[in-house]
Amino acid sequence: MNNNRKISTALAAATLAMLAACGPQQPQANLQDLTAAMNTYLAAKGDLCLGKTRWPIDVPQREAGTRARNAVQMPVLEHLGLVSASAAQVGEAREGEQPTQVTVTRYALTDEGKKYFHAREPQGDFCAAHLTLDRIVGWEAAKDASAVAVTYTYRIDAAPWTGDADAQRVFPMVDRVVRGAGTMQLKQNFRRTPTGWAAEGI
Repeated sequence: MNNNRKISTALAAATLAMLAACGPQQPQANLQDLTAAMNTYLAAKGDLCLGKTRWPIDVPQREAGTRARNAVQMPVLEHLGLVSASAAQVGEAREGEQPTQVTVTRYALTDEGKKYFHAREPQGDFCAAHLTLDRIVGWEAAKDASAVAVTYTYRIDAAPWTGDADAQRVFPMVDRVVRGAGTMQLKQNFRRTPTGWAAEGI
C-alpha cells in the first residue's frame, strides 16, 4: 500500500513538472512587433547630434590653431552660417591662483543654426540628421525571450550643410553615418515589457 502511494506521489510530481514545462511561454519576437518598436525608438531617439549642448561656446585664444575639437569645428560652422563669432573676456580660475581674465572667441547660434538645435529633455543638442528605419536585417533573442538585439539599416534626413567638404572633414562620424544610409548596419537592444518591446536606455 505504501509503495502504491509512493508511486502515485511520484507520478503526480512528474505530471506537475510536465505541465509546468508546457505552461505559457513568452511569445517569440516577430518582424511586425520589432518594426513597430524600431519606429517608435527612432522617432524618439533617431537624431544624429554633435554633442554641443550648451551655447554659446567659448574657445580660448590659446586653443586657436590646435586640434582641440571646438577650435577645429566651430570656424567651419561659422563659415556655413550656422554660428556667429565675437570676442569676449571671461574669468578663469586655476587651482592655487587668483582668477584671471582670458580672451575667448564666443560662438553663438545664428537664426539658421537655431533650426538644428533640438531642445529636449534632459538636455538639448545641435543635430545634423534624423534616422528612420530602412529595414530590419535580423535579430538575436535571449534564451528566455525577455530581450532581443535588433540589427537594422536606416534612411536618413540630413541637413544640407552635411554635404560641405569642410563639414565632412571636421565631423567624420557624421559623414560616415550619412554616407551609410541604406547599407550601414546598426544594432539596438530591446527588452520585453507588459505593453510590448521597449528600447533599452529609454
